Amino acid sequence: MERPLEGVRVLDCGIYHAGPGGLAILGDLGAEVIKIEEPRMGDPIRMVKRIGSIPLDLPGDRTLFCEGANRNKKSIGVNLKTKKGQEIVHRLAASSDVFMTNMRRAAAENMNITYPILRKINPKLIYASVSAFGPKGPDSDRGGFDYQGQARSGLMYSMGEIDTPPAVCQFGIIDQATAIMVSHDIITALYMRERKGIGQEIKVSILGSATFLLYFNILIAHMAGFEVPRHRRTTEHPMRNYYKCGDDKWLMMTLTPTERHWGPLCQALGHPELENDPRFSTDDERLKNAEQLVTIFDGLFATRPRDKWIKVFAEYDLFCCGVNSVTDLADDPQVIENDYLIDFDHPTVGRVKIPGYPGHFSESWAKTTSAAPRLGEHTDEVLRELGGYTEKEITQLREDGIL
Repeated sequence: MERPLEGVRVLDCGIYHAGPGGLAILGDLGAEVIKIEEPRMGDPIRMVKRIGSIPLDLPGDRTLFCEGANRNKKSIGVNLKTKKGQEIVHRLAASSDVFMTNMRRAAAENMNITYPILRKINPKLIYASVSAFGPKGPDSDRGGFDYQGQARSGLMYSMGEIDTPPAVCQFGIIDQATAIMVSHDIITALYMRERKGIGQEIKVSILGSATFLLYFNILIAHMAGFEVPRHRRTTEHPMRNYYKCGDDKWLMMTLTPTERHWGPLCQALGHPELENDPRFSTDDERLKNAEQLVTIFDGLFATRPRDKWIKVFAEYDLFCCGVNSVTDLADDPQVIENDYLIDFDHPTVGRVKIPGYPGHFSESWAKTTSAAPRLGEHTDEVLRELGGYTEKEITQLREDGIL
């Protein structure tokens, strides 16, 4: 079977993850992705061996963040500060379907890789521009990372408990949301090109992706006029909450507040008398007396290990699951059976588990097929086969410091 994006060629002129990570997703789907990097230093993400207290280095002088952002790609080293380097990119853009950069406006202009320039070379090119805060407004030219997306969008006040400081989520959640948005918009633009025959520029931002991730929180705040309160376990609705079981593992349940789930829940917990207890007999009463009911549930869940509770809940068709750590995913049969975590043979680490592509196609397939490339690993190959350069020209470009 073919892969969905086989035959699509993408040029990646970005750094870090928001942006380049979206092209890694296109690579999962079969696109040919060529990463353009500064010849000697490369994408700065290659040098990120630690973020705060989090070590990211891997054997073979590789880094984890670079692996995630640049899987499935080819790498060429080109000095875009030179006219000849810019000419290389222009020549490659002429035979490509997509060009992406998350360079700020001034840098893209200095490198002559703006949309107006590349559109003249290839009118059907899809040009993706990724920024921190969006293409308009007073901060359109300011830079930013994942944490700025979490902070400015409202996400940090959507996590944690009431009356606690704003909470930051590890790790790279908004960078990845931006990457998904980039891939979504590029595929949409490619589809429109197939229908209408036109290329176009698309603009994605870290802030915009973060606000879209918070769609319902923001919708409620501005349509209903109040902010969704942060979750406080001891007073939140008892049927939409999480509990520690007898083996110290946590369970999350999300049940409708109607009688459809309340009676079966009481039966599953082995205390049918709770169903008609006047403190909890209606949903209004259950919410009003939530602290009492959460305390009762805490005591009940502590009497059995989590797996037994999950089995009982399944018998009553009650929606619940275990609360996993990311390490626990390797032991979750549902995750493994659906290839949400897959085996991957890495050239320096060996066989490891990595996230799998989360969608399934009946007539095609998608997955990570190669690790992040070495800096400039494919320079000669790409320039020769796609750029039409001769070996002599490539040698001269290298001697001139262009490659």
